[in-house]
This record gives sequence, C-alpha cells and structure tokens, in this order.
Amino acid sequence: MKKRFSEQQILGFLKEAEAGMPVKELCRKHGFSDAGVAPVIPDTASH
Repeated sequence: MKKRFSEQQILGFLKEAEAGMPVKELCRKHGFSDAGVAPVIPDTASH
C-alpha cells in the first residue's frame, strides 16, 4: 500500500504543530483527519 504522505511531509506537519498551529487548522490545510493525529500530538484536545 502506498503511503499518502512522505516522511518529509509528516515532519513538516509536526513542525507546524509545534510552532503553534491549531491541529484542526493543520489537518484542514493539508487534507487529513485530526483523528489520526491524536496519538502523535497529545494536546489535540486543547486545539
């Protein structure tokens, strides 16, 4: 199965989240669900 996002893209997403972009906005911007992000970025409930 082909991955939808490359490792570099994922690292870029994480950097944006660490810089303070709300997770819901980040997901909307890049076209993926915030449900899959919750285990990676633990403070998703606060965004």
